[in-house]
Amino acid sequence: MFSRLLTSALAIAAAASTVSAEAPPGYSGYRVLWADTFDGPAGSAVNQNNWNIITNLKVNNEWQDYTTSNQNLQVSGGATVQIVPRKNPSTGQWTSARIESKYTFTPPAGTVTMGEARLRFGDNAINNKQGIWPAFWLLGDSVRSRGVAWPACGEIDVMETVNGQLTGHGTIHCDAYPGGACNEPTGIGGTVGVPDQSWHTWRVVWDRRASSWTGETLTWYLDGNRFHQVSGATVGKQDVWTALAASPVYFILNVAVGGDWPGAPNSATQDGYGSMMEVAYVAHYLAA
Repeated sequence: MFSRLLTSALAIAAAASTVSAEAPPGYSGYRVLWADTFDGPAGSAVNQNNWNIITNLKVNNEWQDYTTSNQNLQVSGGATVQIVPRKNPSTGQWTSARIESKYTFTPPAGTVTMGEARLRFGDNAINNKQGIWPAFWLLGDSVRSRGVAWPACGEIDVMETVNGQLTGHGTIHCDAYPGGACNEPTGIGGTVGVPDQSWHTWRVVWDRRASSWTGETLTWYLDGNRFHQVSGATVGKQDVWTALAASPVYFILNVAVGGDWPGAPNSATQDGYGSMMEVAYVAHYLAA
């Protein structure tokens, strides 16, 4: 993986050269069913055969407008994609980007499925990231294919962090709002300390080998170390667990600004590459 300095330089210069993408790692006993490694020239768009670029969406009282501009979303030329929040110096309006995979998958019964991304955060100081909210997560495809409302569609947050804090959050949202099986809007979550803002691997694992749905699990990992787990028994409702663990889902990458959880950005909040989320790959694995 290139150094942070070179990656940023490539992005800023929009160099025309293309660097070979970092392949998702191989894991013994697993095969890759789908991946995006974000290869391409600097300043180019993500592969729109793989991703929907989302606009005209505001949730959670967030401040940003999502755009398709390469000022907010670009392949870096260094085999990564960069999602960059920016503030208009004249109007104060924030913009950013959100992409959702066109690819969907259903974790099959009797085996193990993994969803994984390798990512880093920009180098701005923590004190300069108030209101910045990067995330790698999944939603149940029923929300876009059948109009099932959130949170009944199911949501699995593999990684969220707010305000530059070196704390990663892994969470499920489900069932009904407010309250319900997942205690909405809080969800059922766990946290992990993040060593630094550099490259780390975030993973969620669906283990559906148990003889009963109550014994099936979702488990979160940072750099291969487990930090959170929920089971069917934790949720306690089979139809709700099915929406989370046995129904089609899709990947989402985004950087929000402001909103109910992080709160508003303040006068110290900085935009640009220093507040971005940069992703080397997203991959779906299945036990062989």
